[in-house]
Amino acid sequence: MDRVALRGLKARGHHGVFPREREEGQTFIVDLVLGLDTRPAAAADDLTKTVHYGIVAEEVVEVVQGEPVDLIETLAERIAQRCLKHDGVEEVEVVVHKPDAPITVPFDDVTVTITRSRV
Repeated sequence: MDRVALRGLKARGHHGVFPREREEGQTFIVDLVLGLDTRPAAAADDLTKTVHYGIVAEEVVEVVQGEPVDLIETLAERIAQRCLKHDGVEEVEVVVHKPDAPITVPFDDVTVTITRSRV
């Protein structure tokens, strides 16, 4: 299976369990790896035979900016399900970064990584 990756998609969302996270929001960063067969697109040099990663990026931002959830696990699942709606995408790996998580000790990042497939 071939891979198309989008890294560092940034959007502001209001996800989290604490009132401040819901009220003020914060930046979330999303990395995606889409699994699909790119041979038909390459052979025909035809965008319609592959996934349009620009559209996928816009949809992911819509999910992050959309309805708030408590957990980034839930956010990752919603993103994965949105990606799998694209024809040809058989598998997706989603990494949701929450670099401004409310943690009381120094840290660089918090991430959740999930992999989902059509099967």
